[in-house]
Amino acid sequence: MANALGVPSPDKVEYMADAADLGRDYKHQLLVSLGLRHGHTVLDVGCGPGTDLPVMADAVTTSGRVIGVDVDPTMVAAARSFSHFYPQIDVRRGDAHALPVDDGTADRVRTDRALQHVENPAGVLAELHRVMKPGGLLRIAEPDWDALVVDGDLEMNRAFNRFVCSTMVRNATIGRELPRLAGEAGFEVEGVRAATTVVRDFARADYTLALTRNTERAIRAEAIDREDGERWLAELRTGDFLASITIFLLSARKPL
Repeated sequence: MANALGVPSPDKVEYMADAADLGRDYKHQLLVSLGLRHGHTVLDVGCGPGTDLPVMADAVTTSGRVIGVDVDPTMVAAARSFSHFYPQIDVRRGDAHALPVDDGTADRVRTDRALQHVENPAGVLAELHRVMKPGGLLRIAEPDWDALVVDGDLEMNRAFNRFVCSTMVRNATIGRELPRLAGEAGFEVEGVRAATTVVRDFARADYTLALTRNTERAIRAEAIDREDGERWLAELRTGDFLASITIFLLSARKPL
């Protein structure tokens, strides 16, 4: 599959699974912080292929419910496969701006790297507030693509980040905005932390962070000179590689 600039993109489900594996440390922190208990109803907005739904299902047991929502039918189909083994898992196709969930349903709500893609993050946060029970806990993880660090040519790193933030990701700096937006939506912000993932393998980082794909897109969009872009990638492939991406983790509560 290729995007509008003609650059091939990876399989969506495979890519999401790889990104989940790369971020397993912060994802573990996020899941633990939900404090799931028997009988809870937990809502996972932007559940993707459902990688984390079984963990939530084990925590709430069959006396609870795990509701996954995703707008992409491919992701929904993949996530629904888990419901064959976990009857408490209910995966629904829906837009995060208009969740197919009743008011005051969820004890816990999680969204992981979904707000970076939505049209209106403030509107989605208002929806999360609507579907939560008073006193319910909200946990969100979002990246800050302007904080992507790639060792090597600093100006090329900055040019790459500018292109990604301006063209490739709709809400590229949403991570740093989470506390303000959550407060404006009516949540009590309990805390925010940053989790940084460091990658030393170029091939792994290239697949997940789209270094080659987005450099080629930037070249075709005339945001990066071809000679500079190809030189940068060649240096990254052959050198002692290091890259890092920062994820912000928000903890908030719906007031009683």
